[in-house]
Amino acid sequence: MAEETPVVGIIMGSESDMPAMEPCMAQLDAMGVPYEVKVASAHRKPAVVHEWAETAHDRGIKVIIAAAGKAAHLGGVVAAFTPLPVIAVPMKTSDLGGLDSLLSMVQMPSGVPVACVAINGAKNAAILAVQMMGTGDPTMLQKVADLKAEMAFSSCNGCGLRHAICSTVCVAETPLFVVAGDSVSDFSQKLRLLAFAVEPREI
Repeated sequence: MAEETPVVGIIMGSESDMPAMEPCMAQLDAMGVPYEVKVASAHRKPAVVHEWAETAHDRGIKVIIAAAGKAAHLGGVVAAFTPLPVIAVPMKTSDLGGLDSLLSMVQMPSGVPVACVAINGAKNAAILAVQMMGTGDPTMLQKVADLKAEMAFSSCNGCGLRHAICSTVCVAETPLFVVAGDSVSDFSQKLRLLAFAVEPREI
């Protein structure tokens, strides 16, 4: 069976960024989203970054995730060479704790936008990439809906499988919890029901 064509391109400035980016790759794996990984510095290998970014769309990439630290210009340089959306992940640094990376990534000039997640926010970068693709791909949108359903289920404190959110939202012993596989409209409707059904309680 042929491997799926990567739809997310992950690029990082150094091999040392790999451990911090593992949550990104793990999240994409969990959601069944194929990706490619490239290590190239915007400062040390500018020509390699240029070629990789410029040809990303032709390779089938739909969203790019760029991780870098310190003078973290990688996301901006990539964005300059591609029409694809770019999500930047500022790496935590030993000098300024990642604030240097963050400011380098968010302070983009007008006309060259780069989305930016939290310092070392690799997992959120993966989820955001799938959400972006979901605006034009129902399959990707469903993956995000399933993820949110799983988070809602796992956040329940001891209610068990039968009452996945809380017994207070059950009507005639029929729980109103969201489950993986719900359509996006089902998911939205159930969240609205939960908003009205669950009243704040003292713990």
